[in-house]
Amino acid sequence: MQKLILPDLYCPFPSQINKYVDSLEESAIEWVFRFNLMTDDLTYQRFLKAKFYMLVALVYPYCQLEELKVANDWMSWVFIWDDQCDMLHLKPEVLTIFHQRFIQILNGAELTSQDIPFSHALSDIRQRMLQLDNKNLFNYFIHTFEDYFDGCEQEANISIQKITPNVETYMNIRRSTIGVETSLALTEFCDKLNISDFLRNHEILKKLKRMTTNIICWSNDIFSFPKEVAIGHVHNLVLILHYQQKISLSAAVDIVVEMHNKEVRNMIELEASIPSLGEDLDTKVAKYVLGLHAWINGHLEWYSYSGRYQIRENISLAKVS
Repeated sequence: MQKLILPDLYCPFPSQINKYVDSLEESAIEWVFRFNLMTDDLTYQRFLKAKFYMLVALVYPYCQLEELKVANDWMSWVFIWDDQCDMLHLKPEVLTIFHQRFIQILNGAELTSQDIPFSHALSDIRQRMLQLDNKNLFNYFIHTFEDYFDGCEQEANISIQKITPNVETYMNIRRSTIGVETSLALTEFCDKLNISDFLRNHEILKKLKRMTTNIICWSNDIFSFPKEVAIGHVHNLVLILHYQQKISLSAAVDIVVEMHNKEVRNMIELEASIPSLGEDLDTKVAKYVLGLHAWINGHLEWYSYSGRYQIRENISLAKVS
């Protein structure tokens, strides 16, 4: 058994944490129990170990408490639902039915006695977001959620066929399943940026958002691949490179680390070339970029707090070769 030491990743962005962090864990626990999202003690222990509230406090350092609680509950919802899907091994067609209902709920459909606890929890998030912000941003939030669900269904289709996708196919799906688009919609919500569709769709902002997504995808794959090995998943760039290029895990990690670090440098270079769009828009762009930096650094720093991916220190190369 060869011990695999994960390297440090390049991240020059400052570390910050929301001033309301101390109230988040208790708030998250109360919310997930109120909506019966904890199915058993094992689920609860995994939830406590993951410390999702720390991720929220790190990636949304600037926002006020009520917005932060919404982001906190959304993060809990996404991760618990993701774990439920993994444990239940839901077929793609079943997953689609659930996802369609979730989107209906977000669009304002009335709850029924047939709705599961996750639907009731989403309805609560919808009501609170609309009380705190405008319908235009919420519609964008729903659109990003649809993309996330679509990626999850594509991944489920590939998994059920026991296919190892190529790098291009994997990355196209991964950019959806990582949920960064929705997370950045919440950055707009949390920081009250009031970004117009024109600015949100500006070519440079779209490129910066794509780079942020890549950076978070690749860092997550580096830290999460031991867990993927343990549960038999191959939807991880480290593992795909390992299998398809027939290289060691260490070599595959090195490739992904280099991709990550190069993308961070490319992002910094692109930021330096942002043209002036006028004083008001320049201020919004600057705040949005700070939000991107907070997500990149906060997500990376969260791994030092969370036990979600700490499967074991040693990875057996024989088992995955």
